[in-house]
Amino acid sequence: MLGFCTSPEFVHHLTGPSHPERPDRIRAIALAVRQAGLIDSPNPFPDFSPGFQIKPLGGEKMIELTPRPADVKDIELVHAPRLIEHIRHVCQSGGGVLDLGDTAVSPRSFDLALLSCGAVLTCCDAVMEGKVNRAFAACRPPGHHAEPDRSMGFCLFSNVAIAARYLQRRHGVRSVAIVDFDVHHGNGTQAAFEEDPSVLFISIHQHPKTCYPGTGYDWEIGEGAGRGATMNIPMSPGLGDEEYLAAFESKIIPRLDQFKPEILLISAGFDAHADDPLAQMELSDEGFAAMTRMLAEVSKTHSKGRIVSALEGGYSLGALGRSVVRHLEALREEC
Repeated sequence: MLGFCTSPEFVHHLTGPSHPERPDRIRAIALAVRQAGLIDSPNPFPDFSPGFQIKPLGGEKMIELTPRPADVKDIELVHAPRLIEHIRHVCQSGGGVLDLGDTAVSPRSFDLALLSCGAVLTCCDAVMEGKVNRAFAACRPPGHHAEPDRSMGFCLFSNVAIAARYLQRRHGVRSVAIVDFDVHHGNGTQAAFEEDPSVLFISIHQHPKTCYPGTGYDWEIGEGAGRGATMNIPMSPGLGDEEYLAAFESKIIPRLDQFKPEILLISAGFDAHADDPLAQMELSDEGFAAMTRMLAEVSKTHSKGRIVSALEGGYSLGALGRSVVRHLEALREEC
């Protein structure tokens, strides 16, 4: 069984008319999963028409999960209280920009960031309680750039990092693996666990010499007790399915086999797609499906098949809708 957690409220995190991390991303996913026949509930955005069409897949429907907001204490598992209060105050004062220019917030953004993180935690609870085998959170704002003491890169709170800590504290999970295939390096997730050997963080991304945020070199492997529990795989611009799948086969899957996580978390960014406007990689819809199938297979060996996946980037609406559907299809196939 595959769980799917989202909310129409996510469109009320307003970032400005020309911002790539825009509300239409949620609308596109809502339409895509219904066109694919993955869920039956009415589309909350019936007037949205991005111009793509996805063929019905057939098969078992996803189980829809209702997100609950994360508690501030959950956010404090990763983030400094002063950062949380800063974001709250900026939003309460009418919104603004949290960093040097790209992390915009509006009056409701603080509450929606709690709901976004809470969607991922809702997925964690559903998987650990056996309600579903796997789950995907279609949430925004995204999270993997948010560091313990600063928001950046469209991200307010580090959703997946918080989920890893939550799994350890709430559900007694000892070892968590995070695989991040967003085109941008997950610097916030890395910062949260750099000295922690109980969380394996693997990021495959466009080379930091050519892409935001400029971190994620292969020599960044963690610090102190966590040395070796961080793996970065920078990819040169222009590479696509063949090279990504080779990296999964030769580097990512063997490292997961070695680590043997009790649960696998995925930072699912779809901006390495060939159609995405913010980077220069050449992945296809099928490339995302193939990577997902490989992760699903390794999860069956070590994690009882348990996976929680959370939306990160992806800024071409058509590519995002199609790729999310292929990701979900692959997760469902291997349940």
